[in-house]
Amino acid sequence: MFLIAYDINTETPEGKTRLRRVARTCEAYGKRVQNSLFECHVDISQFETLKGLLEDMIDMESDSIRYYRLGENAESRVMRSGSQKSEKMSSLLIA
Repeated sequence: MFLIAYDINTETPEGKTRLRRVARTCEAYGKRVQNSLFECHVDISQFETLKGLLEDMIDMESDSIRYYRLGENAESRVMRSGSQKSEKMSSLLIA
């Protein structure tokens, strides 16, 4: 499992477009767990594809994306608090 967190500069119309594109791309590979945070249960090949897509979309001067590799059995290492219901990652569809 990978966590993907992003911060897209939305001060311009182009930035708002980039934000929507990044979010849609992440939704195709994982589950949104916070506004700009996705849990993606993908293999290395799928991750490299996703990373390449995202890096082609962003403005390297004003946007940023962080990738955290949690590895196998990540569900047992993720702790949650609050209203979001837990969902087994294996039940999610992969693009």
